[in-house]
Amino acid sequence: MKKIALMAVVALMCLTAAAQANQDPYYARRATLFDELPIGKKDIVMLGNSLTDGCEFNELLNNRHIKNRGIVGDIVQGLIDRIDPIIKGQPKKLFIMSGVNDISHDVSADSIARVTERLIVMVKQGSPRTKIYLQSLLPFNNDVREWKLLKGRDHVVVEANILLEQVARRQGVTWINLYPLFVDDQGRLRADLTNDGLHLMGKGYLIWRDAIKPYVK
Repeated sequence: MKKIALMAVVALMCLTAAAQANQDPYYARRATLFDELPIGKKDIVMLGNSLTDGCEFNELLNNRHIKNRGIVGDIVQGLIDRIDPIIKGQPKKLFIMSGVNDISHDVSADSIARVTERLIVMVKQGSPRTKIYLQSLLPFNNDVREWKLLKGRDHVVVEANILLEQVARRQGVTWINLYPLFVDDQGRLRADLTNDGLHLMGKGYLIWRDAIKPYVK
């Protein structure tokens, strides 16, 4: 039964990712552009959703080899759907962060971890020399602005991070726990780092930059 339930969840995630790509003009523009932009063996790829999309990592880290492959609204299955051009380029490093949009679609922490592990396995098999860095999910803050689809689901972020760390250990990839750097004493995204309760202001990206800088270099 558990296997059947998992297959149903994965199928739903696949359909959601496909629908997203077909219906969201911005998503389609970004995804098709990334299909055309080359990835090289010296490149460092930042793969994720709007949190990644919203940052100029190459400028913050002063590294022209950093390539941003984040798209607003993406889910983990969406990363799988877009991974082929990245694998083809055999990049030096790959930083992954995704899952909060899955949570808004009522996907469980366990399912997020399982699909993320499938993504990592795909990269390891297709580009074995790529160093993979799995980043934790960040908290959100519904007191700054209410995200109805995330209401009452703060605990799923915590649960997902526990499972994602286990995935990182099991797959032998580097785990970067960003969550403690962004959370307040109530388990919410620090209000001084966001203006909408979910996305980061400049100060937040500086914290993120400093956390990953040792791994980038």
